[in-house]
This record gives sequence, structure tokens and C-alpha cells, in this order.
Amino acid sequence: MYQEPFLRISEEFGGKMPFYLTYPMSNVYLTEKEYEKDMERMKELYPKRMKELLAYVEEECDKMEYEGSMMFDEYPDRVLLFKTANDIYDNAMVLTQTDRSGKGRDRDLLDVIQVLLYDEMYRRRGRRRRCCRKWW
Repeated sequence: MYQEPFLRISEEFGGKMPFYLTYPMSNVYLTEKEYEKDMERMKELYPKRMKELLAYVEEECDKMEYEGSMMFDEYPDRVLLFKTANDIYDNAMVLTQTDRSGKGRDRDLLDVIQVLLYDEMYRRRGRRRRCCRKWW
């Protein structure tokens, strides 16, 4: 006669379910790993210039990923995010001065950097919410 696995386990332990089996098993980390793989596959499809900019964005987000960072605030400060995007722009343009000849900032490029920054922050905030949740 077929019995559910949890019923067979409880019989093995004298009719009592061990504590560690009372809550359903969660594959949070395996699921998160699959999300990361999928995101890396999608990043491979980015145009070359966007991949270069994304490297600067990820570097800046790595610096901001600590407990109490503005990245994890419920309402991140718009001015500080704009300043962060400007810093990323400055770092990216130091290496590629051939694109602009000192005529000011390329507003479209700055907008793209902001979108990449906000997207990366959203992804990291979601990962932290899913994996690093405090249960007490």
C-alpha cells in the first residue's frame, strides 16, 4: 500500500515528526541561482557598449551593497542616485574621451546609465528580499 513519504518518516520516528521536517523544504537558494544564471544569459545579449557601461554600474553597486546602504532604503534618495549615475558616467568617460570632445555631458548616455543603475539596484534589492530575510 502506498503512503506519503512524510507518513512513512513519522512511523520511523515512533509516530512523531522530527522538528526539522515540520516545515516544508525551501529551494530559495537554488531558485535564486537559476535567476542569476538566467540574468547572465540575458546580459550576454546586451550590445557591446551597454556591457561596458554595465560593468561600471555593477562595480558601483558592489560598493553600495552593505547593510544600511541607500540601495536598500524603502525610498532611495533621487538626488544621491542621480549623483551616483553621474559618477559612473565620469568613470566611464575617462576611458572613452574619443566619444565626446569636451562639449559637456551626453544626456542620452547618462539616461542609459541611470536605467542600468536602477535595474541593477532593483535586481539586488529583490535578491536581498528573497534570500536575506530575517525570520525573527
